[in-house]
Amino acid sequence: MSDDKRGADVDVTREWRATQGQKSAATRLRIFAAISWIIAIGTEVAGIVLLRQHKFDHGNLPLLIGLLVVIAIFAIAGSLMWKAANKHDPASKADTVRFFVQNQLGAIITVIAFLPLVVLIFMDKDMDPKNRKIAGGIGAALAVVAALIGVDFNPPSVEQYTQDMNQCAAQIKANQPTTACSPEVAQQAKDIARDSNTVAEATKSAANPNGLDVVYWIAPENGANKSSTPHVFHICSEVSPLRGKTVNHGSVTQAYSENATRITKQIPMEQKQCGFAAATPDKAAVPAAGAEANAV
Repeated sequence: MSDDKRGADVDVTREWRATQGQKSAATRLRIFAAISWIIAIGTEVAGIVLLRQHKFDHGNLPLLIGLLVVIAIFAIAGSLMWKAANKHDPASKADTVRFFVQNQLGAIITVIAFLPLVVLIFMDKDMDPKNRKIAGGIGAALAVVAALIGVDFNPPSVEQYTQDMNQCAAQIKANQPTTACSPEVAQQAKDIARDSNTVAEATKSAANPNGLDVVYWIAPENGANKSSTPHVFHICSEVSPLRGKTVNHGSVTQAYSENATRITKQIPMEQKQCGFAAATPDKAAVPAAGAEANAV
């Protein structure tokens, strides 16, 4: 599905952020990708040096083709690892330059690793014409294949993962098939669904036996759409932390959208202050403890 199509159907609330584990995995992959690209460019430099020394004027065609194949192998390996890293830690479409460079770097590096050597092969008047055509043709073909593999035609983005995460959370809460729950967004989507369930359990009453999906949080500063720092959300406006504050209220997903991304750790106390019946340990206290353990 395209980002535009998802955007029409899904309420984008909490912005997706890579976890520490995802960032670490992406860093490792990018280091290995960089090493592969360095080897590819180093092989190209070796080929240029040998070409300038006229090592291929009347022979050594297998060696030259071998160098071109090595460049292709390491350029492609680097591109594949770089793409895998981007799935763990994608760029945002809001930063246009970074988004393009980060996602198409494999193709860019491949061009750098091939183009100078291939051009010099075709321009070398001292090389045997037949060998020049063979080596140049193979080099050009390998360059095109490697560059195409390096291009990311459907790059991941923070915006895409945000939409997937919220759609996944909605599917979890509705007990629907989790078709949107890719490995990259599943855990954070579960956090959203868990917090919504915790609020519902904590706000059950005779009037609302299924609980509420209404929470309260400190409003963003100076009328902003989103707070600059994360806030906690609460189960009613009368709780101690909100006294004397400008308070917004809405669903759990609306709280996330304004950067209120953690449920209070004081659910039993707030239940008393808000007039909700004390929840049983297996319903409110346990989810609340889970929220504390997974709090951002």
